[in-house]
Amino acid sequence: MAVGVFDSGLGGLTVLDAAMKRLPDVPFVYFGDNAHAPYGVRDADDIYNLTTSAVERMWDEGCNLVILACNTASAAALRRMQESWIPRDKRVLGVFVPLIEALTERQWGDNSPPREVAAKHVALFATPATVASRAFQRELAFRAIGVDVEAQACGGVVDAIEEGDMILADALVRSHVDALKRKMPTPDAAILGCTHYPIMEEAFQEALGSDVKVFSQANLVAASLADYLDRHPAMRGEGEETKFLTTGDPDKVSRGATQFLRRKVEFIKA
Repeated sequence: MAVGVFDSGLGGLTVLDAAMKRLPDVPFVYFGDNAHAPYGVRDADDIYNLTTSAVERMWDEGCNLVILACNTASAAALRRMQESWIPRDKRVLGVFVPLIEALTERQWGDNSPPREVAAKHVALFATPATVASRAFQRELAFRAIGVDVEAQACGGVVDAIEEGDMILADALVRSHVDALKRKMPTPDAAILGCTHYPIMEEAFQEALGSDVKVFSQANLVAASLADYLDRHPAMRGEGEETKFLTTGDPDKVSRGATQFLRRKVEFIKA
């Protein structure tokens, strides 16, 4: 009955942690492609090939449903995967949907015309590849009108978090927020469009100011997953135990994950 959670590195652990708390009886298989992280500086074909390889590995572990907790993979690969690659008995879901549902206050299946929403000026912080894909803006445009989105590519933040250098990560966050504010001085809302970024949510909030509503993904995705499994119980796969897989050095990744989640986590080689 395992559900797969995929990320290029450690960032997806924020989603996994929230999902495990929300669904304590569901075993999860986490796959971190740490050997190839970060994805945010790769081209679309490379991201697609790496993502499909990882998803196939999780299918082998009995995961009929896989969550792409990596925003870059969701932005650059998911649509192509859904159109021509995923078998009918499998599902691969991304992390944009719960964010856009929260921002627009409407369900994904609501096909009524786009309408005005409360947030008029939205700051999007994401990896360079996610920003280049314009996937968030495209999906938002289907559901909302009159929303100005200013995207800021946050180079270096993922690398700093993966290396455990939180002082550098904090400095980079504040630098990227300053750059965003030069383009959009008074955003109403901010989207943390990378699953690594919730670790730095406090820094983003402080730099943006208390009047900016910050949308982070972990709890939103966990709630959406719980709802999806209620509606599609057959998508719980055959896997029966929680596992942590990595393409990187298991010992190094385990140390990073333990620091990341503040509890002991042990990865094995994928």
